[in-house]
Amino acid sequence: MKTLKFGAAALLLTLGTAFTVLHHGWSNYDQNIVLDYTGTIESSKYENPHATARLKDKDKTWTVVLAPTTRMQDRGVTPEMIRAGASVRVVGYPHKQIKDEMRVERIFIDGQKYELR
Repeated sequence: MKTLKFGAAALLLTLGTAFTVLHHGWSNYDQNIVLDYTGTIESSKYENPHATARLKDKDKTWTVVLAPTTRMQDRGVTPEMIRAGASVRVVGYPHKQIKDEMRVERIFIDGQKYELR
């Protein structure tokens, strides 16, 4: 019985550690700098842990980290709305180390604002 409990505890610890590596903290983004860009989505992924998109704004392409898919759905943002070719405006914070990545707080699609946090 002790071996079974020890094995279960070891499994939970291993799984918890593995998923921690996959999830990033928001402290990696500089909340003192607000970015506001309008551009065209080149590609997007509507999957967990967060939906993402590549957004072309004039001469720069950003990787935009959106919300988890369940939150996107709850806020009314569907995969079709962030498909390649869609024009959107995003407001968010830059990554402290990755110069072309931002965490998006809100997205504007067809003039409609969607709060993602």
